[in-house]
Amino acid sequence: PDLGRRFAERKRCADPECSMLMCRGKATQDFKGPDCRFVNFKKGEAVYVYYKLIGKSTELWAGSVGSDFGYFPKDLLEINHNYSNEELELPTDETDFVCF
Repeated sequence: PDLGRRFAERKRCADPECSMLMCRGKATQDFKGPDCRFVNFKKGEAVYVYYKLIGKSTELWAGSVGSDFGYFPKDLLEINHNYSNEELELPTDETDFVCF
């Protein structure tokens, strides 16, 4: 299927709405995303993870830094707390990849 602006067809979440936190980590370096779908952060900032993309694009996770939400490369996060060991596999939605 043509995913268009979608980064992946599926995602892993802690709950069916992907609203529960999966884990928290510390940014290992500064990151500035290429567009508004990404969240920017500085080294040492806390990053909260809500879901992990799987399939076509496994290197991106979605989370928040302060009040900003977006995608970031998972390799830039050092996990220091897991909130849930439950992982549900769900299809992504068009709205997962739009800017707010």
